[in-house]
Amino acid sequence: MQTVKSNITVNNIRKLLSGVCDPEIPVISIEELGILRSITWSNQKFIITITPTYSGCPAMDTIAMNIYAKMKSEGIENFEVRTQISPAWTTDWISEAGKQKLKEFGIAPPMGNAGAEILEHRHPPCPYCSSNHTELVSQFGSTACKALFRCLECGEPFDYFKCH
Repeated sequence: MQTVKSNITVNNIRKLLSGVCDPEIPVISIEELGILRSITWSNQKFIITITPTYSGCPAMDTIAMNIYAKMKSEGIENFEVRTQISPAWTTDWISEAGKQKLKEFGIAPPMGNAGAEILEHRHPPCPYCSSNHTELVSQFGSTACKALFRCLECGEPFDYFKCH
């Protein structure tokens, strides 16, 4: 493991950034969501690579600014934040802890693996009452990466994080 003079390691940076949350879903970190792709040490600086949940995601600028703020607040100056769009982000990168946090926040986590789901035939359970009796309201929810559903048991609307 490579370190800088102050003994800061890649693992220290990862732990530090595990506290940076997604601005649209403040209960889940960028690491749990799979946006934080890698942290490497190269040319005397840390390279922090992030991947958007979809091309054009408006939260990416805020996420990068939050990373900069966190690093600077710890006195770390030798770093660069890079956005990488290939390979494309997939819901398969969301950690199990992240999926549980989504559910507790009222967002149905993705079901199955990316590309293996058809919304018209498989509806997510309600994150509030766990009923499987739900209906699709709109292919797009509060953000483009979510769909809007309604529970037919408890009546609550909820976002579903679409597999992709």
